[in-house]
Amino acid sequence: VEVKERPMTSEQRQLRQTLLFLRTSFEAVQHSIAGRLEDPLPCWLDTSMLSMLSRELTRCCQQAKPLFAPAVVEQLFIASQQCDLLLKQCPGVLSSSVCHRQLSAIMLPLASAIGQIDTPAKRRWPWSKSRH
Repeated sequence: VEVKERPMTSEQRQLRQTLLFLRTSFEAVQHSIAGRLEDPLPCWLDTSMLSMLSRELTRCCQQAKPLFAPAVVEQLFIASQQCDLLLKQCPGVLSSSVCHRQLSAIMLPLASAIGQIDTPAKRRWPWSKSRH
């Protein structure tokens, strides 16, 4: 049975836009500390902003469950867990370089989820048959 690809619903589009905003926001935070990577002193991120991004990421993760494939939800969950881990150590526990790496650990699964939303599985692997 051939599965027709449906266009994204407005809910899916809105959630995708929020995920793009979150990725851009985490990138901006990461760029803000990029100049201090050699600095051994603790990193002092704005935890109120990071908390807001974390809450939004958690909300997106919950909202994504009925809207997107399990692989997307899993990537969002990983990003959310990494963000929680960063918040537990903020501010002033991590060096700038460790904080920078931790932000990458948030952005990689977030970018992966967005990529999976933008490129559905049947378009990624045209030679494999869908078993629905």
